[in-house]
Amino acid sequence: MKAATAVLRHEHEAIVLALRILAEIDRHAIAHDPVHLEDLRALVDFLSEFADTCHHGKEEQLLFAQLTQADAVQARPLVERLLIEHEQGRHLIARMRRHLQAPFKPEAFHEAARAYTRLLLEHIDKENTVLLPMADRLLSTAQLVALSYAFERFELQVMGPQRHQALHGLLHQLQTRYSV
Repeated sequence: MKAATAVLRHEHEAIVLALRILAEIDRHAIAHDPVHLEDLRALVDFLSEFADTCHHGKEEQLLFAQLTQADAVQARPLVERLLIEHEQGRHLIARMRRHLQAPFKPEAFHEAARAYTRLLLEHIDKENTVLLPMADRLLSTAQLVALSYAFERFELQVMGPQRHQALHGLLHQLQTRYSV
């Protein structure tokens, strides 16, 4: 069983890959090359379901509470900032979805996609360099393992069985299609 912080780091890698694929498809769209809008929609759905509902859900519902309980003075300011960024990401996902509706607006989509990518890359860096080391420092090994099990239960309840694997399958399909 991986410790909770290792699970989140692994999920960050998948999210970064999704952002790289998004940038590649967006590059084609902004150049007015033919783009498969269904691929863009699928990728935005992936980011909404995997990055936000699953990954951010684990942080918001489970990790953040453990950290603030362990050391509220140290954890609370960071947690509050990360929660704001999660909300900003949700707004940018909604903007991308709006711009994907007919008629497709590549420039407007591009602006929202770039803003989302910038936000998430900075957010992931902050989590990898500050939040997760803080969790490793403040929580015991037993707490981190218990949190991993809680992550599994959360994922089953929120996404259902096999959904995680299906989303990763979609991601790798898009990675192959766009040579990322």
